[in-house]
Amino acid sequence: MEYPVEHILGVRNKLGEGPLWSSTGQALYWVDIEGHRFYRYQPASGVQESFDVGLPVGVLAPRAAGGLVMATKRGFALWDAPAQPLRFLADPEADRPQMRFNDGAVDCQGRFWAGTMCEVPEQRQGGEGKLYRLDPDGSIRVMETGLTISNGIGWSPDNHTMYLTDSPLYMIYAYDFDPATGAIRNRRPFTHTPDEDGVPDGLTVDSEGYVWSVRWGGWKLTRYDPAGNQERKVRLPVQYPTSCAFGGANLDELYITSAWTELGEKQKQEQPFAGDLFRVKMDIKGMEQPPFAG
Repeated sequence: MEYPVEHILGVRNKLGEGPLWSSTGQALYWVDIEGHRFYRYQPASGVQESFDVGLPVGVLAPRAAGGLVMATKRGFALWDAPAQPLRFLADPEADRPQMRFNDGAVDCQGRFWAGTMCEVPEQRQGGEGKLYRLDPDGSIRVMETGLTISNGIGWSPDNHTMYLTDSPLYMIYAYDFDPATGAIRNRRPFTHTPDEDGVPDGLTVDSEGYVWSVRWGGWKLTRYDPAGNQERKVRLPVQYPTSCAFGGANLDELYITSAWTELGEKQKQEQPFAGDLFRVKMDIKGMEQPPFAG
């Protein structure tokens, strides 16, 4: 089945990432990691805003108390208003300046998960990445180690399975997840796709329990069934899509971010929409995304 892909906003993000839908504000948020800013878009009014935070932001999420929580180059931080500086909470990677936070998400109990990666390709050995969990009480726990580029993360509708991507390994892992405690165990391959175009980047899970994984460098996103088998794909007009999130009033619109940071000048001319925001109207719904409870 072919899905029409709408070009929504010409934002030209260098490395657009981490889209998420806030049902409370009926708004889409996302970041431009290398552009040191984040965006807020309200489809009903067409209002689009961007906010410069002065450093790379890997992922963010709304807070139940108002404002946003972020995982940045300098660790976890809170954002309250444009005129106010970030309030930094803690930097668990302060002793590793080559690392930065990349992708993450909030679980059903309002805990903020975010993973790290080495941002200097020449220094990337593999296995440096970690997955952290910021709890509402401000405590930080290391939940996984030995990752190369910790990427797309999500949970099954029953909240008993967590998915986590390690992009250079072409791997999406599945874990047993305890929603009450936030513990994970029993890591196993969900899908390993070295023969598929592109590498797995950001992901989201729909209300039917299928995983949508964007393929960096692959011009597409892929939907996998709960057993990890490819179920369908959506072709995209850009080579480097980065992540996706369901949004809209009925959670039946799939928003997709993208990047141009890997493109040469000729490729940029051939892909004028690289770095922009896209939308696909779906016959499938996503799930409500909880705010950070801290």
